[in-house]
Formats: sequence, C-alpha cells, structure tokens
Amino acid sequence: MDDDTETYILLLLSDSNLPTGSFVASSGLESYVKHGFASSSSSAADATVEFVRNSLSSYARSALPFVSDAHRAVMEYSSHQEMDGKEGVGTDKSLDDILKALTDLDGLYQAMTLNHVSRRASMSQGVALLTLYSKGFSRPPTLSAFSGAESRDHESRMQILLDQFKLKVRREEVFGHLPICWGALTAALGLNLERAQYLHLFLHARSILSASVRLNDLGPYGAQQILLHAVRPLVATEATRCRNLRTGLLDNSVEGFDEAALGPANTWPLGEILAGRHDLQHSRIFNS
Repeated sequence: MDDDTETYILLLLSDSNLPTGSFVASSGLESYVKHGFASSSSSAADATVEFVRNSLSSYARSALPFVSDAHRAVMEYSSHQEMDGKEGVGTDKSLDDILKALTDLDGLYQAMTLNHVSRRASMSQGVALLTLYSKGFSRPPTLSAFSGAESRDHESRMQILLDQFKLKVRREEVFGHLPICWGALTAALGLNLERAQYLHLFLHARSILSASVRLNDLGPYGAQQILLHAVRPLVATEATRCRNLRTGLLDNSVEGFDEAALGPANTWPLGEILAGRHDLQHSRIFNS
C-alpha cells in the first residue's frame, strides 16, 4: 500500500465521528478526579497531563503487544491467502488458525486486564470496531467499479475473517477486546504496524482529553493545546518504547522469550485501582 493511501486511512480512522464508543469512556480519569488525586496538581491542565502520561505509559505496555500480535497474525493470514488462493482445504484451515490465534490473544488480554470496568469498556469498543468494518469500511456492490479484482478478493477475505470473529463475540465464545480488534482492523485495511500502534496510542490520549472537557476540567481550546504540545512527545515516546513488545503467543517456541522485558505488563497499579472503583461513584458521566 502506498503512503497516500495509508495517510487517507489514517484520516478516516482518526475521525472523531466514528461510532466506536470511545466517548463513553474516560479510561479512569473520572474516578481519578472524583477521588481527589487531581487536586494535588497546581492546575487542571497539569493534572490532566500527569494522568495522560501515566495512563498512556501503562496502556502502551499492556495493550500494544496485543495490537502488534493481532496485526501480525492477520497480515500473515492475508499473505498466505494471496499466495495460495481462496479454494481448497488449506484455506479453511488457515481461517481456523487465524481465528484461534485471535481467540488466544483475546483470552490472554482478558486475564491480564485487572478490573471489570476496563474489561467492559474494552469489550464495548472492540465489538464497535468490528461493526465499523462491516458497516462502514466494507465496499458495497454499488461501489465495486472503484476497485480491481485483487482488491475485491482481499476485502472479501478480510470481511469473512472479521465477520467470523464478530460472530464468536456474539456467541460469547470470545470477549472481543479493543487492542485485538484494533490490530485486526488496521491489518485488514492495510495499515502498517508502526502507524497502527501510533494511532492507537494517540486515540487513547485524545479520548482522555475529550473526557476532561466533558468533566469541565479543561476547555476545548486548552485540550487542543495539550494535544498538540504535550501529548505528541508522550505518544511518540511510548510508541517507540513499546513498538517491539509481543505477547509470545504467536512465536513457534516460547524458549528465549523474555516475558518480563518483552511481554505485556501493567505499570500503574493506582490507575487500575481507581478504574475499578469507577462504579462506586455516587454519580458518573462515563462508563469507565
């Protein structure tokens, strides 16, 4: 895929109007503010930046390994299908293999997400991404003239894969967590891994700032200033630091895989505790 096409996909995925459910989640910010932790900072802007820094650091370390492995698995499946074609037993087995890989990743993320509130938000946004692909990014027959046969074949394979995974979510055979669905979605759209990782972290940070505006801690202009001047280096740092992390599930052999150094981990226990206490608030705006 050429750079212009990838850039266009980035613009589509960064659109705040996409129905992905991100605006009902604060990633623990509401609980953080209600429990008084923001009051220790000199200003609301400083408190928000500090929360974004801690949340982004922990989320990058815990979620990016799953984004990377899901993306890698779908890209390998796509390459295999392009080489071997769509017919025959090998294709069915390959589809089963990729679904099993995504299911295993999803199960591990469920086990490593330490509180029910974060799990609930992740599952809600994950299935929204799968729906977005089938209803928003799939090509209707009326627009088939705008693509070649090879492109239509690829889109058809990706449609079948994501529809099958979504069906497993509906049957409650898998959870459908956000990082796994994001990795699968961006791979299906042809976005390279580095850009998929960076955009995922950017959207996480942007959703926190959006929540801060809705909580009336920041104004919309102040949030944009923070997004431009403070968030950009934070996202770049975490994307670089965590870009090579993996879960270890997709490796042929786990020998030699340093889980402590290269695997997913939660690095902000306070954030997990506060997120888990979200439902205990007397009144709340967000679901997480």
